[in-house]
Amino acid sequence: MTREALVAKVAAATGISKAKANEVIGATLDAIVEALGKGDKVTLVGFGTFQVATRKARAGRNPRTGERIQIPATDVPKFKPGKRLLEAVRGCCG
Repeated sequence: MTREALVAKVAAATGISKAKANEVIGATLDAIVEALGKGDKVTLVGFGTFQVATRKARAGRNPRTGERIQIPATDVPKFKPGKRLLEAVRGCCG
């Protein structure tokens, strides 16, 4: 589903205009990004939890030269699905 399709679905479900739905979705995503940027966790009960995880430093190889390199530790966004989302996904295709 694209953002445009999501906007249309939210607008239809709530009875608001597509422009307003796009604004709301944009503000929601901006709030999640801002919270993660501060290192906070965002929990949407039933849907899931967005949080920042630290990936440890590790050894790797340059695929072009085969040379061993050290990959530094870094923070990455992580998503853990909630119960309702897991049940919907597990029931959809299997």
